[in-house]
Amino acid sequence: MKPTPNPPHFIIIGAQKGGTTSLYAGLTQHPQIAPAAVKEIHYFDLQFDKGPEWYYSQFPTAAERGHKITGEASPYYIFHPQVPQRIYDLCPEVKLIVLLRNPVDRAISHYYYYIKIQYESLSFEEAIALEPQRLKGELEKLLADPTYFSYEHQHHSYLSRGIYADQLPAWMKLFPKEQLLILKSEDLYTNPAVTYNSVLEFLGLPPHQLKAYQKHNATQYSPVDEKVYEQLKAYYRSHNQRLAQLCDRDFGWD
Repeated sequence: MKPTPNPPHFIIIGAQKGGTTSLYAGLTQHPQIAPAAVKEIHYFDLQFDKGPEWYYSQFPTAAERGHKITGEASPYYIFHPQVPQRIYDLCPEVKLIVLLRNPVDRAISHYYYYIKIQYESLSFEEAIALEPQRLKGELEKLLADPTYFSYEHQHHSYLSRGIYADQLPAWMKLFPKEQLLILKSEDLYTNPAVTYNSVLEFLGLPPHQLKAYQKHNATQYSPVDEKVYEQLKAYYRSHNQRLAQLCDRDFGWD
């Protein structure tokens, strides 16, 4: 017996350390949005073996929701190569929200967050230097074996996760642009009310004002060496130019 479809109306697919927790927390305070069981369900990347019935069970039923919509936010989705097709196959009408942060700042925040939770022990310079070695062959394994889990691909992809121009085309190929909202994380940080309401408009909901626009999961750390920062800016320059062409907009990171 097939499960009764109970798909989400929206999914925030990433990027990691781009404000997904803050945005999701704000959205679930809207009177017409019902939260999922948890923010990050990770069905399409890490728990795909549990099947669609399990995924549907993570959301309020139609009876529980009433006229509300529901959704989730799993920031590994944008980066995992199998996820775009999996989401399209199960939820072809879902609305997708992407938060893209300056990739240099994203990589640094990612690293220091992993130092904080003890997922990393190398220095920042060592971690980014070793990234190609750590990730060697992992993408190919993920593409070849739907059941394969890559710790390195998920956790030690500091630089790779910021190459958004390599990640977005798979989504753009499957989903019409009306279902894909691409935002700058910096806009959420500097003008949260406007960004929040632009998301509500995308979801077909009335405007709403929160009492406070809280920033969640912010990691405090000292600035990295200026020379390293400039090296990273140079590393991403061509990738950011490709992104600008892909999205027909200048993200202003350079």
